[in-house]
Amino acid sequence: MQACEVSGLHYLAPSNPSPYSQHFSMSESNTPIFELINGFSNPLYNLCTPPQALEFNPQSSNVSNNSCNSDEADEQQQSVIINERKQRRKISNRESARRSRMRKQRHLDELWSQVVWLRNENHQLMDKLNHVSESHDRALQENVQLKEETSELRQMISNMHAQLSSPY
Repeated sequence: MQACEVSGLHYLAPSNPSPYSQHFSMSESNTPIFELINGFSNPLYNLCTPPQALEFNPQSSNVSNNSCNSDEADEQQQSVIINERKQRRKISNRESARRSRMRKQRHLDELWSQVVWLRNENHQLMDKLNHVSESHDRALQENVQLKEETSELRQMISNMHAQLSSPY
């Protein structure tokens, strides 16, 4: 049984004339009393049905119930559609977040790879710099030594020249 489905109604017409008698036809009885045959009272039925429709003829009951069922079914269908969209969006967001995490991890791995490569390159460059610096220091020492030798040799040549030029 759906929320607005009515399995059966018993109703009684009032003995005094109703101001609504021209709009609604009712069977012969005293007062309108509504009960469901199965003893099930649905609060949604009262919410879905406008107050004036509570006093109705059997022909209008189908229209009321159908419109209520239809409205409620539409609402349920919309709710299902919205929930499905939410679920799809959740799944989509999770997948997007997973892809984002994978991209981030891949980028992080690339950066770490680059760090390792750059550290290695830096180490090699430092080794070369140390080697060149040592070579430079050796060249400077050799240069100083050669300048000293040159100076000594000049001194010796100068002394020899002076001895050859002097008669003594």
